[in-house]
Amino acid sequence: MILAGGQGSRMNLQDKGLVALRGEPMVAHVARRLAPQVARLIISANRHADRYAQYGEVVPDGEPQLGAWQGPLLGIAAALAAASTEEWLVVAPCDTPFLPADMAARLIGAARAAQAPMAYAAAGGQRHSACMALRTSLLPGLLAYLQGGDRKVGLWQARAGAVEARFDDAPPHAFMNVNTPEELALAERYASQ
Repeated sequence: MILAGGQGSRMNLQDKGLVALRGEPMVAHVARRLAPQVARLIISANRHADRYAQYGEVVPDGEPQLGAWQGPLLGIAAALAAASTEEWLVVAPCDTPFLPADMAARLIGAARAAQAPMAYAAAGGQRHSACMALRTSLLPGLLAYLQGGDRKVGLWQARAGAVEARFDDAPPHAFMNVNTPEELALAERYASQ
């Protein structure tokens, strides 16, 4: 799934997935990298559903009783519900246009090797919590966590027994998040290489 439900507060309130990188919305870059790795592509979004539908199956971000703009875990919960017949859900944010071509397999492989229900990416000493693979059976626990008022991704991952999947061999910009206009300019330079 692609997480596309953020407010874009550091990107002048633009919908980051629809911000152009090399003439295409960032979500197009993420979808092109993620789609060959998964059986089906789900996009969690809370606006511009018609535009996101060009790249995958759109599910609304969040639950009414929890409120709007509650963070990525609500989008993940919505996608887990939509993917309930699958064993795994692989997650990537809409603003990570340079994801590794083997991210899904490596995340799932790391989780399976550790007999863990989830794995998140780490590279160069940095944790990339929003790039993860998790068993769809984690939905009830995630909903309970959210209903308890918590929203921190790393804390939920720790409680759920997540393990780290190392990507130190990936290019330095593989997990780059494009959160600001300055980072977009840097991403343009990477994309042109």
